[in-house]
Amino acid sequence: MRFPSKVTPYKDSTLAKIPLILKYLKDKDYTVLSLFDAVRKKMGIREYIDVLDCLFGLEKIVLKEEILHYVDRNIL
Repeated sequence: MRFPSKVTPYKDSTLAKIPLILKYLKDKDYTVLSLFDAVRKKMGIREYIDVLDCLFGLEKIVLKEEILHYVDRNIL
């Protein structure tokens, strides 16, 4: 995970990529692979996994039956 520092600018950190993933998940649910395909041009696989780890740790997303769900979105 890359944190902002003197060496790593904020725009290149993992924290800067979190809103991008949440933007996609606020509209609909994705599989892990289909979400990566959507954001592939903006981040590599390692960054993608780091962002998902952060979001799981913050309890903003859950994985149910191979589908990523955004917790704050009303699924009803």
